[in-house]
Amino acid sequence: MPIPRRALVAAAVALVLPLSACGSGDSGGSTDASGKIEGDITFQTWNLRANFKPYFEGVVADFEKKYPGTHVKWIDQPAEGYADKISADAAGGTLPDVVNVSPDLVAPLAKAGLALDLDKSAARYKKEYLAGAWAGHQVPGMTGTYAFPWYLNTGPLFYNKSLFEKAGLDASQPPTTYDELFTDALRLADKSDGKVATLANVPTIEDFGRYGVELMNKEGTAFSFNDAKGVQLLTKYKELYDAKALDPQALTATPESSGKKFLTGAVAMNPGSALDLGNFKKQAPNLYKNIGITDQITSTGKVNMYVMGVMVNARTKHTPAAVAFAHFVTDAQNQMSFAKKVAIFPSTAGSLDDPYFTKEDGTDETRVRVAAAKSLKNAVNYTPVLFSEQMKTALRNEIAKALQGKQSPRTALDNAVKACGTLLRQQG
Repeated sequence: MPIPRRALVAAAVALVLPLSACGSGDSGGSTDASGKIEGDITFQTWNLRANFKPYFEGVVADFEKKYPGTHVKWIDQPAEGYADKISADAAGGTLPDVVNVSPDLVAPLAKAGLALDLDKSAARYKKEYLAGAWAGHQVPGMTGTYAFPWYLNTGPLFYNKSLFEKAGLDASQPPTTYDELFTDALRLADKSDGKVATLANVPTIEDFGRYGVELMNKEGTAFSFNDAKGVQLLTKYKELYDAKALDPQALTATPESSGKKFLTGAVAMNPGSALDLGNFKKQAPNLYKNIGITDQITSTGKVNMYVMGVMVNARTKHTPAAVAFAHFVTDAQNQMSFAKKVAIFPSTAGSLDDPYFTKEDGTDETRVRVAAAKSLKNAVNYTPVLFSEQMKTALRNEIAKALQGKQSPRTALDNAVKACGTLLRQQG
């Protein structure tokens, strides 16, 4: 896939701005975006030049043609070290006017007063975007929205119909909620004498969100996924693990290893993409013939999505031009054009009703695209914007101990919340 997985899943290292960038200081630019659209601005993307240079040069040219008094300098940074680059620019006062960010990157910038609050400066555009996408760059403990939503990503679940049928399950009615999933998984494991697991991965923070757990308090000061519902979810996963309904190697699983398990029929369900369908067709034709595509498991009725955004530097000297350009990059026409060049989805309201996202043509690519697009209309980004990679590791480690019986699910989640709270306080 041309866009790096790291960008698509919005999983960047937590950004900690130096204290020098967090003071009250001179705020520089104006928050008023209603003036004349003119001036020179800089637009920074995240590892997109190599594959999409003509596209972005075209967007810039179209904007400058629409607003003759403007000039946009486009710069692109490599994926590696992107968070560090933003941190250094923020501290040094050299942050570009318009910046490609993920929610976890925008949070510290918003706290430092460097991200423009679009609810104040660009509220007139809010209705153009999906509600869940617009909310993607809101920060707990703060009021406001700090980036235009840009491209989205999600993925359906694949399931092996023949394995469901062998267990006496209706392959045309795959599980959609966690309760249904747990029931079917235990049956699959029982009927196969523990040879077929339904899942290959331990629960992540997104799973707790899809289960309906309140992950964090509204003030953004503490995590809360150790509540009764969270403990219930992990207790169920422990039951699956003991019954071999959760693959024994789930504690150390990678997307690649999980994919191989699904390919060989050792696992009945696995997330994937159109690229995976192509692999199944070549490497496992029997699986390909029996493949089912369904929505992500969720007990809330809303699937998880990953969202990328375009932030406006609150200290830009050309606020009207910067806001106008950030909106231009993310408007329906440009998002639709971009979505046809790479396997992502637009965040603009109504775009997912386009035939490109609703009509199948018999190809694997459209089968997956249509299934994913349908679920995105009311999707949410469950990962808290303040939940860092270190926190994900801490949660995973405690979950592993619980599944192995080294501690109770309650103790595991209490310990994870405590560890994540310590890391949260270190973010400042």
